[in-house]
Amino acid sequence: MTVTPPDPPECRTLDGIDPSTLYALLRLRVDVFVVEQDCAYPELDGADLDDTTRHWWYADHEGPISYLRTLVDVDGVAHVGRVVTAPRARGAGLAARLIDQALDTLDGPVVVQAQAHLADWYAQFGFTRAGDDVVEDGILHTPMRLDPTGRRRLLGDHSGR
Repeated sequence: MTVTPPDPPECRTLDGIDPSTLYALLRLRVDVFVVEQDCAYPELDGADLDDTTRHWWYADHEGPISYLRTLVDVDGVAHVGRVVTAPRARGAGLAARLIDQALDTLDGPVVVQAQAHLADWYAQFGFTRAGDDVVEDGILHTPMRLDPTGRRRLLGDHSGR
């Protein structure tokens, strides 16, 4: 299947997302992180409500097909998380496009708790290991950090600069 959603992706705060779209985004996250990965955990963790949280996604005629969220903590460290692609859209590079676009908007260091099997995937953007692997909700994760000078764009400059 060839998936070609428009660029740029949708990027909104929670209050800018209509209820049907929000439901579809949360459904995608639960379908993959809880059901597909057989991992019962509190997917709705409260971070979606943070004023700094931005929700990024691509959708097609059936709904959201790839998603991530970003937020910035009080120390100015940005977090990328909940990176997910629907099974029917995997292999099209959508998550990489979302990461590229999101990183273009973030200043300062960026951290991610990468599922360990995806650490090399995050490394292609310039993320490096930032500690020992940890088990979260039964899944091995690698803490990773990206400093602004280490940023690598995979898909070109999306910043408009």
